[in-house]
Amino acid sequence: MKLLKDILYKAGIIEVVGSTNVAITALTFDSRKIEKDSLFIAVKGTQNDGHAYINDVISKGAIGILCEEFPSEINDKVTYVKVKDTSAALGIIASNFYDNPSEKLKLVGVTGTNGKTTTVSLLFNLFKKLGYKVGLLSTVKNQINNDVQVATHTTPDAIQLNALLKQMVDKGCTHCFMEVSSHAVVQNRIAGVVFTGGVFTNITHDHLDYHKTFDEYIKAKKRFFDLLGNNAFALTNKDDANGDVMLQNTKATKKTYSLRSMADYKCKVVENQFSGLLLNIDNQEVWSKLIGSFNAYNLLAVYATALLLKEDKTNVLTTLSSLTSVEGRFQYIRTDEGVIGIVDYAHTPDALVNVLKTIMDIRTGNEQVITVVGCGGDRDAAKRPMMAKIACDLSNKVILTSDNPRSENPEEIIKQMQKGVDAVNNKKTISITDRSEAIKTACSYAKPGDIILIAGKGHEKYQEIKGVKHDFDDMQVLQENLKLFEK
Repeated sequence: MKLLKDILYKAGIIEVVGSTNVAITALTFDSRKIEKDSLFIAVKGTQNDGHAYINDVISKGAIGILCEEFPSEINDKVTYVKVKDTSAALGIIASNFYDNPSEKLKLVGVTGTNGKTTTVSLLFNLFKKLGYKVGLLSTVKNQINNDVQVATHTTPDAIQLNALLKQMVDKGCTHCFMEVSSHAVVQNRIAGVVFTGGVFTNITHDHLDYHKTFDEYIKAKKRFFDLLGNNAFALTNKDDANGDVMLQNTKATKKTYSLRSMADYKCKVVENQFSGLLLNIDNQEVWSKLIGSFNAYNLLAVYATALLLKEDKTNVLTTLSSLTSVEGRFQYIRTDEGVIGIVDYAHTPDALVNVLKTIMDIRTGNEQVITVVGCGGDRDAAKRPMMAKIACDLSNKVILTSDNPRSENPEEIIKQMQKGVDAVNNKKTISITDRSEAIKTACSYAKPGDIILIAGKGHEKYQEIKGVKHDFDDMQVLQENLKLFEK
């Protein structure tokens, strides 16, 4: 419980009607979740405008209303606060309500198209192994020390975010590593949050269904770095074409990492095998259980972040070698006969290229690469033919299938993907709408030594069809069908 006047600090108040000397028990921007004596924040969303529910939430017990426009009828038992932008004020108010928890942690945000989940998960595991109490906010899960919670969004909304950060502080966490999505930046979900550092992995074609243009997508990522303070660090991938763009105008200390060019933190891939990577990081060799050059970037970002957080170089490098891959990120199994099955979250053109090129780099040349790939519904349709073309160009056989079709017809999605299949690749490509059947067929094609890639869903344990989430696990289906090869 907090006094309204205290949680309005720095919220950008324009006008107040009523007393701010009232106790607030809870915050919400969802009219369905009103509690007695709560503050309702009327946010203008893409689907609904919270201002339309003001009278409804007052009847349910709201004692305060934060809005951009006062309603025509004023209830003298309720306090109304006008601000310019309620979505931006929400984050500041949520931070105040939960005692500004981000200021009490070393909070590092990681943004980029690919590599966010792996990077924050590796940082979480690294710092746990280094002896710290740590928090994690990721696409896969939220975690406070050993307490795992289901994640519903890559970045939680401002109220959930600050509530989770407060739990971390209360449970003694000193560090937190979180994914920062472009949606979260644009929607002000991180407003009022104080970051110790920000990390940029890369940026490629994705989320244009939301941002409309690639330029707007870049600006969304850059805005995160623009928000960093003087005492923070900004670490970017020098090898990405937009790495330097992220550093423009940031107040934070600027640092870079690279595999190919001059940077503050350098790495070279010495060996790349299915058993792992041998890396030379800042002139010291390190063995990692992770696979692929894209993971070399992730590991280097983790190493650089740890050093920027003042950790000992030797301790960091030693601990890095003990870290394992994240679920659904180049997660692989091998049968007794040598068939290799790989499950990866690759759902963007760049991510799919990275995974298939990693396979091509490691393979001897005698194996078949069999790829099962689909594209999600209600998402950027422009990448669908691109995904199919990449799969065909870098595989011996390709099965186009469903991903999460959501509200779309899965067969229509596959037809759009087929536009990327040229005449040369047509013979090695088939379409199977049922994802389970597609994986089963890929396994039936495989001979000892072959490599099966199941791309797109990774860690997800469901398939969303017509608004309903059905139980579905790529790795489980793959394992069940690869039993055909067990002795």
